[in-house]
Amino acid sequence: MKNIYVGNLSFKTTQDELRDIFAQFGDVSSVNIITDRMTGQSKGFAFVEMEDAGAQSAIDKLNQTDLGGRTITVNEARPREENRPSGPRRGGFGGDRGDRGGFGGGRRF
Repeated sequence: MKNIYVGNLSFKTTQDELRDIFAQFGDVSSVNIITDRMTGQSKGFAFVEMEDAGAQSAIDKLNQTDLGGRTITVNEARPREENRPSGPRRGGFGGDRGDRGGFGGGRRF
């Protein structure tokens, strides 16, 4: 089985629609449109898992084609990184600002 990334999807694209498109190239075992946890709205990308024989053909034929008025990106999905490198987090109140740490700390009157 090969896992395929499909990006730049219209928010209206359905799993059935993706399954039908990829089924032209081989057996599709799963389609997973990624959604926002809070709103349930599509994030504009999906993963399609299908048998190896048709997967490369689907990638070659569907990459940079129009689907729902958008030019989609189709390529082999990269393995998910389990541990992201840790680095300084930015934003919030104070934090890694490199100055007085936010909230006026260090002021002298």
